[in-house]
Amino acid sequence: MNALAAHLQTYFTSFAGQQRDLSPHTIASYRDTWRLLLTYLADTTHVSADRIDFPDINVESVCSFLDHLQTHRHNTVATRNARLAAIRAVLTQALPRHLDHAGTITQILHIPPKRHPTTTIEYLTPTEADALINAPDTTRWTGRRDHALFVLAIQTGLRTSELRSLNQGDITLTASPNVTCTGKGRKHRATPLTPTTVTVMRSYLDERATRPGTALFCGPTGDHLSPDALEHRLRTHCATAAHTCPSLTGKHVTMHTLRHTAAMNLLTQGTDITVIALWLGHQHTTTTDIYLHADMTIKQAAIDRTRPPHTAPGTYKPAPDILTWLNNL
Repeated sequence: MNALAAHLQTYFTSFAGQQRDLSPHTIASYRDTWRLLLTYLADTTHVSADRIDFPDINVESVCSFLDHLQTHRHNTVATRNARLAAIRAVLTQALPRHLDHAGTITQILHIPPKRHPTTTIEYLTPTEADALINAPDTTRWTGRRDHALFVLAIQTGLRTSELRSLNQGDITLTASPNVTCTGKGRKHRATPLTPTTVTVMRSYLDERATRPGTALFCGPTGDHLSPDALEHRLRTHCATAAHTCPSLTGKHVTMHTLRHTAAMNLLTQGTDITVIALWLGHQHTTTTDIYLHADMTIKQAAIDRTRPPHTAPGTYKPAPDILTWLNNL
């Protein structure tokens, strides 16, 4: 076993989980990155992956791998940057233990992430959210489960991983009803529930208690739903909801869209951006600022406050007779 293979085994068996206490999701992401990198290097150098060592991991090979992700695997820039972060995380821990490769490792650690344009977030309007919530067939168990899932997701804004990891004991429906979860960065938080959500969850939990397992939203065997299962259920119900709400047709809706929807609902209700950041579990309010850019209502209100006196609010529309307008100018 060469030095790189030994380091990877040490990193993933003891350091990542025991010392860093990284989440299983993060460890899996790092593992997949290095599996892809070693496979790519083995294919391009015609050397067995078991023989790939630190000298083979350099700036040129890493940059070539990152370009391969975009051009051949059609990964987004965000995915490319996430893979780079995974490579750097493992090499950062290797640096003090492999000083003979310090120069090459240091160069890799200084590869900058690729910049990319920030797109406007996608979220559901109140009409679209209601259509999605009402799309599941509530005459069936899976429909009632999905209905409760969408109600909770849109009201609380929990991440997909947070929704998936919920157990029945994480819901409190008595005094000060709330849902508790451990989110990104091991941050523990409690999110209050509205009376409407409490009513839906109370009915759902009564039925859920008759089924096996402890997962709040479970599959047939009582286990937690997988991310793919959640996205599949969402796509199915979006297609159904589009029949009554045409604006959903062609709209790219994911589970994270429901999180954006919760944030936008709070923003339109006048909730301060710092409170929304706490609600969503953001470490910095700069992450939450994207919702300010997405809300056209706030922008329109700002324009209306700066309009000249005696000018009616609203969008400017020119006079229909342009010649008369020019003559009177």
